[in-house]
Parts: sequence; C-alpha cells; structure tokens
Amino acid sequence: MRKIDQLFAEYAESHQNHTNKFIHWICVPLIFFTIVGFISLIPAPHFCAAYFGCISLASIIALILVSVFYARLSWIISIIMLFVMLLMEHFAYAINIHFSSNSWIIYLSIFVITWIFQFIGHKIEGKKPSFLKDLQFLLVGPIWLLHFVLKKIGIPY
Repeated sequence: MRKIDQLFAEYAESHQNHTNKFIHWICVPLIFFTIVGFISLIPAPHFCAAYFGCISLASIIALILVSVFYARLSWIISIIMLFVMLLMEHFAYAINIHFSSNSWIIYLSIFVITWIFQFIGHKIEGKKPSFLKDLQFLLVGPIWLLHFVLKKIGIPY
C-alpha cells in the first residue's frame, strides 16, 4: 500500500460520521485558508505579478515546504494543491489590501470558529482528531478531501 493511501486510511478512521465529515468539508479548507492568510501577514519582501497581486517571501517558502510534503505523497495532488494554495494566497492578498491592519482579525475569527466546529464534529464522532496522534495529519486533512474529488471525476492520484 502506498504511503498516501495509508495516511488516508488512518485519517478516515476518525472521520466516519456523516456530520463530522460534513463539518470537515467546510472547516478544513477554511482553516487551511486562514493559515495561508496568517503566513501572508509575516513581514517579508513581496513579489508582485500582474493579475495576481503580491506574494511574500514567507508565503513562497511555506508553499514550497508544503508542496514538497505533498510531492513525496503524490505529484498530482502536489500540483493541484499548489494551484489551490496560490489561489488562496491571491484571496488572502485581497483581504490584506482591503482590510489592511485588521485582516488578522478576520483570519483569527475564522480560525477559532472553524476549530470549534472541528472539535464539535469529533465529539459527535466520538474519536479524537488524527493530528493529536501525528501532526502531519494537519496537512493530510485537505488532501484527504481532495482525493474524494479526484476519485469522483476519475483522476488517479
């Protein structure tokens, strides 16, 4: 069995309840987005591109590190997640520009609310979140959701 399939199987063990899964479909992408948003606020040099906006050096480093983790599991997932992370970075940049010094409040509010719902989902499930056993599951959650989409549209990962 491939490592990615082992990780998905282990992650799935604590994500069987339909309500918990539903909560995860909403909250995991939002949590991932808030992390991208928080990283985008780290004071660092920025690189700007027409039609995209600006991206900080801190965000580029984070994108590379996360992409390397995903590439070791699946090239397809790594490429798709790189695109997703860049899209999230674009939206984070727009929030940072529009809300200026208050954008961190938006990210923090979303982060706290979604984690509350995540823990409610796991209370309903009756099992602890996977990341409490192994922190890499914080990065597995988003691709676990993605793998369902890829299966649905017939793209092997």
